[in-house]
Amino acid sequence: MPDVVIDPAPLEAGTLRIIPIGGLGEVGRNMTSYEIDGKILIVDCGVLFPEEHQPGVDLILPDFGFLKSRIDDIVGVVLTHGHEDHIGAVPYLLKLRGDIPLIGSQLTLALIEAKLKEHRIKPYTLTVKEGGHEQIGPFRLEFIAVNHSIPDALAVAIKTDAGTVLATGDFKMDQLPLDGRLTDLREFARLGEEGVDVFMVDSTNADVPGFTPLERSIGPVLDEVINRAPRRVIVASFSSHVHRVQQVLDAAWANHRRVALLGRSMVRNMTIAADLGYLKVPEGVLIDYKKAGNIPDDEIVYMSTGSQGEPMAVLSRMANRDHQIEIGEGDTVILASSLIPGNENAVYRVIDGLTKLGANVVHKANAKVHVSGHAAAGELLYCYNILKPKNVLPIHGEYRHLFANAKLAQDTGIPEKNTFIGENGTVYDLRGGELSVVGQLDLGFVYVDGSTVGEITDADLKDRRILAEEGFISVIVVVDASTGRVITGPEIHARGFAEDDSVFDDVKPKIIDALAEAARNGVRDSHALSQIVRRVLGGWVNRRLRRRPMLVPLVIEA
Repeated sequence: MPDVVIDPAPLEAGTLRIIPIGGLGEVGRNMTSYEIDGKILIVDCGVLFPEEHQPGVDLILPDFGFLKSRIDDIVGVVLTHGHEDHIGAVPYLLKLRGDIPLIGSQLTLALIEAKLKEHRIKPYTLTVKEGGHEQIGPFRLEFIAVNHSIPDALAVAIKTDAGTVLATGDFKMDQLPLDGRLTDLREFARLGEEGVDVFMVDSTNADVPGFTPLERSIGPVLDEVINRAPRRVIVASFSSHVHRVQQVLDAAWANHRRVALLGRSMVRNMTIAADLGYLKVPEGVLIDYKKAGNIPDDEIVYMSTGSQGEPMAVLSRMANRDHQIEIGEGDTVILASSLIPGNENAVYRVIDGLTKLGANVVHKANAKVHVSGHAAAGELLYCYNILKPKNVLPIHGEYRHLFANAKLAQDTGIPEKNTFIGENGTVYDLRGGELSVVGQLDLGFVYVDGSTVGEITDADLKDRRILAEEGFISVIVVVDASTGRVITGPEIHARGFAEDDSVFDDVKPKIIDALAEAARNGVRDSHALSQIVRRVLGGWVNRRLRRRPMLVPLVIEA
């Protein structure tokens, strides 16, 4: 949350207003708004996955509530690629207006259409390719191929009368990509020659020196691990990581194993990728999960979700012995993904649980079973030197990533005053090649909890943490409405305490005395009496038991 909220001045004609709505200071919720001449273009609309201190939360959305009053001015949503942190919030935006055009590559749109089908939304879509040009309202869009950990990713150049912005989406510069699709540096160079006024660039690996390793270096490692595995192999990855699934299929086929996909999102996404030709499935290698139990243990590979330790994902349920596949001695589990910041503890708990059950757990720390999908420092330096942008606005990353990215830009000669570190909700105006900060919106987290969207607050999450960590105590007292004298109680019941309820016998007289004192002073309001009970009991529990539980006092007048 920003420390200072500054409402921007009304937007002048011919000026482009840029507002990062999500993705700054976090890895996820990527979303940016561009406005000129009364029309708005959105680039990406993703989710953030909850951390341990956000119990019960399913997803976290960008706070696009400020767009509700402008929803009819949105001319389109450009989706750079099909990962959840870039497309996952689209259903919630389209519930505000269902006919907002979605613009993206073939695979990206196929993935979001499948997701929207579950929400019973039929979108209006526009399929684009690298090298393509589209005029969307006042925005002239050019699409550039970029390499990432999912096929069909695109960067987008946004050209307006105010200037040109190049937004990379997530990208890296793998020179030997599995699908042969390179990040198009020639197109970057051409745009650089024309002039890029604002370069909005992926920061996720900006603090990693050198170059991101080749994706194809993973294949031989997976092949070796699967070849040595004495029993079943379970590989966990993101459900949209087509390249990694391709490598698992190829390694399984080479080692005479069949592959069963686990997890609804994994099955859905890989079916789409295979149908569109992005996933090449060796003949006979895939088998339905229901039939996999008939295959010998040394001839099967399970491809699952849950690489981030998500409580309800397949791998976590296996670790908790809450899945049909019971992990045991001789099983091999491969975590073929990087750790999203904030998920470390959850992932290591899963690793420990699987190890305790007898599995050999192979992960990035002990084998080269994953490489990042994001450009490291050396690749970003190439981009700055090729593009020579006037201004740089690092996006997609936590603050250490944003600052590292800005420093790289400055190292290549871009003045510090032209590199901008902002927050979600920072308002930038571009006019005549000049970028300036003109405001700061108050944007927060929008929590999805089951069917509830945006109603869960930080205070609710604090209550949940207290319940989980400190326990719960209820107190019921019945008092005479006329005299204030205690008739019944106090009845005290605790949950989450090792002690028996009898431990509270010592505090009951103190509560009765405090209520009697209040009655002598003429206090009769039940809410005021409840607060007295809360204060007396809370202080006693803190001193005696060293706890700060949730207290729910109920004073009933009779």
